[in-house]
Amino acid sequence: MNAKSIYSDEKIVSNQHQYNKEQRSLLIKRILSNRLMMFGSVILILLTIVAFLAPVIATQDPLAIDASSRLQAPSSEHYFGTDNLGRDLFSRVIYGTQASMVVGISVALISGFFGMVIGLYSAYNRYLDHVLMRICDGLMAFPAILLAIAIMAALGPKTVNVIAALSFVMIPTVARVIRSAALVVKEQTYIEALKSQGASGIRIIWVHIAPNTISQLIIQLTYVFAISIIIEASLSFLGVGIPAPDPSWGNIIYEGKAVIYNAWWMTVFPGMFIILAVLALNLFGDGLRDLLDPHSKK
Repeated sequence: MNAKSIYSDEKIVSNQHQYNKEQRSLLIKRILSNRLMMFGSVILILLTIVAFLAPVIATQDPLAIDASSRLQAPSSEHYFGTDNLGRDLFSRVIYGTQASMVVGISVALISGFFGMVIGLYSAYNRYLDHVLMRICDGLMAFPAILLAIAIMAALGPKTVNVIAALSFVMIPTVARVIRSAALVVKEQTYIEALKSQGASGIRIIWVHIAPNTISQLIIQLTYVFAISIIIEASLSFLGVGIPAPDPSWGNIIYEGKAVIYNAWWMTVFPGMFIILAVLALNLFGDGLRDLLDPHSKK
């Protein structure tokens, strides 16, 4: 190999490094310029920190009953007041954050995995498509909250059952989104070329089609995360979600429903956390969609 060839190779590598550096700088600039996404990201990071550090942040035992302190208004001793059993509401809301985040993340991961598998194989195999999509259509014909209530009525109120029920409800939605994205990729010329060269279906699906659906999957999972928090709170509010005395935003609001006129803090504070979490996820998802949309690049 002569000196000219070595110099040429080094120049190509240098140009590639420069290009990668410019792309990273552009990506960082676009992320920082998206204020809504940054706002949503900050709130999500804070909620995640609160969830993981709940035992440290909580000022008292969320299950400790003190009848002499029941229904106290917010104060320096009880930041969010106390509930109808004298339990510290601040500690219960903090631990409720942990419960909601665990449910949301678990449902997003489980429904994302199975939804992706169903969507990819449905898009690739038209016979499977007819069967799997008709099942998904049948499940999606029911409102998500009603289907979740029916499943929870059969399984019983338990955190694991809430995750299983919500994952089952969300899988068809994720599968539909992935199938639509995969169908677009499947029609590309290079996929037909791979088939003609004898590439296996599994290789085509997971090596060439799946990576091109990741952006749509990530965006969809932010929606699944947000709606899972809402439905979990709704199930707990109705008494078929996370069972008392374990705190969740939904069952705290349920307990405060009976004393809403005398103890407004029992519904306002957990409600604010629900609003913040869902708002943050929606802002993050919208920003992520703009970031990953090739037509929006500047």
